[in-house]
Amino acid sequence: MAITMSLEGKTAVITGSNSGIGLGVARELARAGADVVLNSFTDSAEDHAIAAEVAKEFGVSARYVQADMSKAEDCRALVEKAGRCDILVNNAGIQHVAPVEDFPIDKWNAIIAINLSSAFHTTAVAVPQMRANGWGRVINIASAHGLTASPYKSAYIAAKHGVVGLTKTVALETAEDPITANAICPGYVLTPLVESQIPDQMKTHGMDRDQVVREVMLARQPSKDFATVEQMGGTATFLCSDAAAQITGTTISVDGGWTAL
Repeated sequence: MAITMSLEGKTAVITGSNSGIGLGVARELARAGADVVLNSFTDSAEDHAIAAEVAKEFGVSARYVQADMSKAEDCRALVEKAGRCDILVNNAGIQHVAPVEDFPIDKWNAIIAINLSSAFHTTAVAVPQMRANGWGRVINIASAHGLTASPYKSAYIAAKHGVVGLTKTVALETAEDPITANAICPGYVLTPLVESQIPDQMKTHGMDRDQVVREVMLARQPSKDFATVEQMGGTATFLCSDAAAQITGTTISVDGGWTAL
């Protein structure tokens, strides 16, 4: 069988995708020919314009659907409103940093809901569609923190470890179907949000850009270089290809060697 990277005729739903990693993944899937459904909790003209730009650039169908991923009913409705879901990318996530004894309960609940429970709800609706269509890919954006830990990030790390476990379970439940489920575990990715933090870190530490990136932000990333959103999208696209048809229930680290330590 010829190996193909073309996703023409497939529809991808990507949560948390009006910027950053999610938008990078959506763009690369669209580049490969997939129609895409973008999502976030806002519903602005800019959100819909981003979808229109993707459609125009790549010649695919692209639309934006608002959904609050902290709400189970919104998560499930997102997949239903998409109309078709061949590729599900669970990317939505938030973060909060605090010692466990001081961690706000509302922050814990929000992080678990958005970073973990949302993936359960979308997957529960998407898998029956994939079975009916005879093909499917579930791609969960976990983290290096789904495989290791750092202090003061209890909710985020608990959620990302949970995402990895959920991924393995879904892979086993779909193992005899033409459906795969995998988790991508990035280290630090150069998103607009991360880029915006660099000047403040330079000021705080009295370092130039290169120093603060290498010695502060990427202290645990051996490559001393950020991953890019395009690399994240390329990894997701590979997992959707025929070449990855027997890759399921695993994690793919895109972390510059972080988890090799």
